[in-house]
Amino acid sequence: MLRIIPLSSLAKVFSDEEPKAKPFNKLSMFRNERASVQIAMQSDSDCEVFAEIKSKISDSVTLYEVEEIYSSLAVGKTQDDYTLRRESGYFPELLRPTDGRIKLGAGKWKSLWLEVYSKDQLSVGEQKVEVALKTQSGEEKAEFVFDVIDMLLPEQSLIYTNWFHTDCIATYYGLEVFSEDYWRYVEKYLEVAREYGMNMVLTPLFTPPLDTKVGKERLTVQLIGVEYSDSGYSFDFSKLDRWIDTCERVGIKYYEMSHLFTQWGAKKCPKIVAKVNGKEERIFGWKTRASGKKYRAFLSALAPKLKEFLINKGLTDRVYFHVSDEPSKSMLRSYRKASKIVKELFGDFKMIDALSSYDFYEKGLVELPIPATNHIKPFIGNVPELWTYYCSAQSDGVANRFFSMPSQRNRVLGYQLYKFDVKGFLHWGYNFWYKRLSVGEVDPYKETDAGGFFPSGDSYVVYPGKDGEPLLSLRLKVFFDGLQDMRALQLAESLAGRERTLEVLEKDIQPIAFDKYPHSDEWQLGCRERINDFCKAESKKQK
Repeated sequence: MLRIIPLSSLAKVFSDEEPKAKPFNKLSMFRNERASVQIAMQSDSDCEVFAEIKSKISDSVTLYEVEEIYSSLAVGKTQDDYTLRRESGYFPELLRPTDGRIKLGAGKWKSLWLEVYSKDQLSVGEQKVEVALKTQSGEEKAEFVFDVIDMLLPEQSLIYTNWFHTDCIATYYGLEVFSEDYWRYVEKYLEVAREYGMNMVLTPLFTPPLDTKVGKERLTVQLIGVEYSDSGYSFDFSKLDRWIDTCERVGIKYYEMSHLFTQWGAKKCPKIVAKVNGKEERIFGWKTRASGKKYRAFLSALAPKLKEFLINKGLTDRVYFHVSDEPSKSMLRSYRKASKIVKELFGDFKMIDALSSYDFYEKGLVELPIPATNHIKPFIGNVPELWTYYCSAQSDGVANRFFSMPSQRNRVLGYQLYKFDVKGFLHWGYNFWYKRLSVGEVDPYKETDAGGFFPSGDSYVVYPGKDGEPLLSLRLKVFFDGLQDMRALQLAESLAGRERTLEVLEKDIQPIAFDKYPHSDEWQLGCRERINDFCKAESKKQK
């Protein structure tokens, strides 16, 4: 016997537990939106299920089988009680494309994920999607109704970067960096990132000095060719040129140049390789003092050439420079020196850095600070352009995307970003398939916690598929739903103003903060329906 339960995309279906979420089978959406739902299934015997879609919009429905992935580190040290499970085990996570055939183990629950989306935009009105679930012993049916509103979500205004690690792609697939396969695989991963909201990309001018053990190094992915001779430095931007052309082709709009100084304090230099007397060697790295004369001379030679290149590519207003990632207050002195160098040489462009001490901004050391969501309060209302980020440390009260967290905790960020008029969001792990500090590679399907250091879900949202095809996590799609929620609120604001839109968002609840919001799937989904209804009503008034 086959049991089925229609569910929203916020439910997480564990194989060993009947879903606690309420049945769900109807939602509204805009014509250019993506919308996802699920069907939880259980059989009392081993069987194969075949799902057949019957709908006028069947060509716009994509099916995925939700697979569980193991987590040995499910929660962070400070993680609160808004958590599904705290112990190690298997969590619903990977979305594997399917033609509708799914194997069920006796007594085990599994989810079929449906995404509705059309590049040509959906037809207006109620679109019914019937799913016939057939087994040898019979058939069960689930029906969903997607009420397509005759309006379009506005283009995403949020600048969103999820750090893109090309060395991890090369390592996992065994590719030679800058080979044709390397470029092909990189483009595939960029396409998926852009498809799900990422419009800014970390650009490895030099091998990014991020999550690297002191004295060690990551695989060289340096885009700028450097040559040194008695006459000084010369630079080759051909690889950087190809990188930008590739990014532009898939729709990336903004570029954050990799950090010009090491992480956590800007004390040393990134790894930089160059041809010296015809031989390639490392000319800067852990042994080079960040504020020393040699590195300053190198950057002084690079700056005018790089700026000229970027201006000629038409990127003047779309390029951001980094100094050093996550400096603490105790590192202010070394960061100040490095910041001064970058300002003097690259002051034509914006400077951004993830840091959570307001002192760095107050002292004028960074133009666009990016505080963590649990440290953002001093920055709200005090910076002209508010950005934020979260990572493994943000697990007490605020939104995040760990395996162990309810999907609502992932999606609610969209409402928060709108409420506080956030202009940019950063996360460090689109595809970090290494152990912490990059001391070795991991199998992303088996070791999901970066060698036991980061809660599962922190370091990547895509999995490496065959021939460079990224496989998606349900967390990637749920996060994108949050970005769509933000855009729906912006649409409402364009129709009725910000004050009335905030009233719709916060109806019957306490004001939303980054660490305060209803812990409820029903509220999350109901709020979005309320926003959609508001947009329809306001649009009708104006016609």
